[in-house]
Amino acid sequence: MTHITYAIEPDLSSEDFLAVLYGSTLAERRPVDDPARIAGMLAGADLIVTARDESGRLVGVARSITDWHFCLYCSDLAVLTDMQGHGIGKALLAETVKAAPKVKTHLLLSAPKAMSFYQAAGYEAIENGFVFHRG
Repeated sequence: MTHITYAIEPDLSSEDFLAVLYGSTLAERRPVDDPARIAGMLAGADLIVTARDESGRLVGVARSITDWHFCLYCSDLAVLTDMQGHGIGKALLAETVKAAPKVKTHLLLSAPKAMSFYQAAGYEAIENGFVFHRG
């Protein structure tokens, strides 16, 4: 396993972000065909934590929205499929928690196949949530 460096990158490029979305399983659930929307997602994020390998290649990203005091919502957690299983996703979540020390509640939505990952990472499944999808 190569050495991974974690950092906060508020100016992550759309190109790098898209590369990780496509290289993971997250592209199928994100508007990857809408560059303006992807750019807006990055611009509107409050916290972007990245994972890069020794060559500087982006191998993972956690993109979150937070008020820095009460709650944080991790909207995207993506790790390249060839790098999954090495603790990068868990480390991205841990770095996200570390970057927002006053926040006590961290929320996220999980794809059905990723439920066991989040449980193993220490997240508690909840049943009292709701979602509204704009038509």
